[in-house]
Amino acid sequence: MPNTVSSNPNYPNITISDILYDRALQVQKPVTQTLAKGPGQFTNGVAPKYLQKGKGSHVWDVDGNEYIDFNSAIGPISLGYAYKAVDDAIKKQLEDGITFSLMHPLEVELSELIQEVIPNAEAVKISKTGADVCSAAIRVARAFTKREKIFCCGYHGWHDWYIGITSRNSGIPESIQNMTYTFEYNNIEAIREALDETVAAVILEPFIFEAPQNNFLQELVEACRENGTLLIFDEMWTGFRIALGGAQEYFNVKSDLAVYSKACANGMPIALLTGRADVMELFNNEVFSYTTFGGEALSLAACIATIQEIRDKNVPEYLDKKGQILKDGYNHIAEEFGLENLTKCVGYNCRTMVIFAPEAGNGLEVKALMQQEMIKRGVLWAGFHNMCFSHTDEDIEHTLSAYREVMPIVKAAIESQDVKSYLQGQALEAVFRKTSNYNIKPALVKA
Repeated sequence: MPNTVSSNPNYPNITISDILYDRALQVQKPVTQTLAKGPGQFTNGVAPKYLQKGKGSHVWDVDGNEYIDFNSAIGPISLGYAYKAVDDAIKKQLEDGITFSLMHPLEVELSELIQEVIPNAEAVKISKTGADVCSAAIRVARAFTKREKIFCCGYHGWHDWYIGITSRNSGIPESIQNMTYTFEYNNIEAIREALDETVAAVILEPFIFEAPQNNFLQELVEACRENGTLLIFDEMWTGFRIALGGAQEYFNVKSDLAVYSKACANGMPIALLTGRADVMELFNNEVFSYTTFGGEALSLAACIATIQEIRDKNVPEYLDKKGQILKDGYNHIAEEFGLENLTKCVGYNCRTMVIFAPEAGNGLEVKALMQQEMIKRGVLWAGFHNMCFSHTDEDIEHTLSAYREVMPIVKAAIESQDVKSYLQGQALEAVFRKTSNYNIKPALVKA
């Protein structure tokens, strides 16, 4: 029998997952469309590799095993899988068609709705993916300022201007790599020193897991304004989760441009760029950024329905409340077992992350051990609590109960100094995220 959401006696049977994976290895390079969903982030030999369906906050793999899902499809599931109001909107639009030869009225309706809820949305551009709108924002910022250099902090997609500063920069000309620089979050003085007349834009995630300190975001707005540099908020994770109007609403601060995707359509592919009318005006004649599927109507309908649900049911408040129970519960359990100095749950309540101190040993091995034991207990775990509106009190209670069972196993493994021997599968692989080795020291930029 497939595993359920319970304290299962055995690790899940993943035979069909492994068969599919073997087939994929013969025809796909790479086998995953998103690194965070790939086998390198889930312990090979224990974790499922393919999911078949989802309902609410639960998912089922191809072998029929059931899990509570705290990954939320790596962000897009803000309301829940197969959420009725959104699915009904998709089905209704499907009866009339998907993509058309002219513009669709929903493009106007969605843009008007976005203007109502996003603080800086003097104008709206619709596209398909987060990387698309990030790159569109960079291009229009360069055109508006007539400058080339970019400062960034966080993850901003796969396009050349950004990925050139990561360890996966093969195939990107050195000249492009040399136009983007990274900075340390909350270090306003380093940014002020490095800003000069060559910097077109500063782009950052308003927060990842660390909170802004000493009015960092407000100070950043002022520093960019004084330098004639455009400020871009990458709100892929913060938008529609921390508040309906995203980080701009939550922190009462406006950026020149802002980009959104993930949470705004409950899983349908759509992305949004909002910003100042004078900057966005350049898309009409000077800056080219178009895509055939930008006006695809199923996603437009889903986006409108999702935002209306988030607004009408005050979803951000729900995510905050339930996420806090989970975060505080984890930290209390860690303290119970004397592990409070080795592991904790951090971040804003709508999206938290479990971290392990270096003293715990090999972080990828410790995380793999926690993962394999949580998966055994019916929780699809990757280190994050990406909250959605369908996560219930029962989900949270079960998850905390699982943590309480798993924590002594993790403690014993750490104390043995041989975590690897506790693994039923392989350790996890590292995924790049350029948030250290900052390179905007003034001497480097101005040389």
